[in-house]
Amino acid sequence: MITGPQMRAARALLGIDQKTLAELAGLSVPTIQRMEASHGNVRGVVDSLTKVVAALELAGVDLIAEGASSTAGGRGVRLKESAPR
Repeated sequence: MITGPQMRAARALLGIDQKTLAELAGLSVPTIQRMEASHGNVRGVVDSLTKVVAALELAGVDLIAEGASSTAGGRGVRLKESAPR
């Protein structure tokens, strides 16, 4: 699974906008916007989620699940806990 904030962070790491992610994933910009607006896990059509994850990974992002270790090389960021709002 992927969260809305995780999608936004992945785009920021890649330096791409929503339009570019939509093109890479073969989806519409409104679909990306709806996904990124999710506060928790992104909900939607499984095929669309799969396309986004594949596009981000192909572009060079390593998505790390909650509580999972990251043994691969490379730089990145990780949120330690839910940030207060």
